[in-house]
Amino acid sequence: MDYKKSNAPLNTVPRDMIELSEDTGNIYETVAIIAKRANQIAAEMKHDLDKKLQEFASLNDNLEEINENREQIEISRYYEKLPKPTLIAAQEYTEHKLAFRNPAKERTTLD
Repeated sequence: MDYKKSNAPLNTVPRDMIELSEDTGNIYETVAIIAKRANQIAAEMKHDLDKKLQEFASLNDNLEEINENREQIEISRYYEKLPKPTLIAAQEYTEHKLAFRNPAKERTTLD
């Protein structure tokens, strides 16, 4: 899912954890699934931001020669205004857009 087009809320939203954990039957497993997806989204966002800001990097970094670049500031502000990765991951989970599996449960069912 493209995090830029996410309809996740910008602020923290209280959630019913019992309802949220109906798919897995375990609240902690649900939180772990959402946390892993949030880490993936955060890494993707960081990679994209670093790639865009790399265009503005100078070879000689002196404290005296730091220039504020308006485009660089706008890019940073855009990423600051995006929903947090945990909110995006929770929204994906509630919309059933995440595919997950538990290898430990699969092993026990095969035995």
